[in-house]
Amino acid sequence: MIKYNELKTGDLVMVEYDGQLKEGEVRNLNGDEKQVCVETDVQDFWYELSDLHPIALDESQLFKLGFQKQMNEDGSVKYMKGAFRVLLHSPDDFSQFEIWYREDHRRIAQPIQVHTFQNHYLEMTKIHLTKG
Repeated sequence: MIKYNELKTGDLVMVEYDGQLKEGEVRNLNGDEKQVCVETDVQDFWYELSDLHPIALDESQLFKLGFQKQMNEDGSVKYMKGAFRVLLHSPDDFSQFEIWYREDHRRIAQPIQVHTFQNHYLEMTKIHLTKG
């Protein structure tokens, strides 16, 4: 389950409906009821927090968010979108990595979810990170 205060409009999450999981984008938040409107490929629908599931950050998710990949000679991998950078010290190892944008540099010491990554990006760039 995802905490309500971690969510922002535009965040990518998985929603569960009738036992099936679908990826969607948060479209609206209802703070009074703690419900979240998520758009999937089928429709927009309001969900309870218990129906929301995080998406693990990995290379495929970075590509969906518009990042480009660069393999470095030392075996590390850099993902780039504009001036924003993600550096993995080992390919496909999202357990410890670095992100930076201009002078803001952060070390991430554990695997994170896509919505958490989107929130870091927003804090650092002041632009919400969406697909594409």
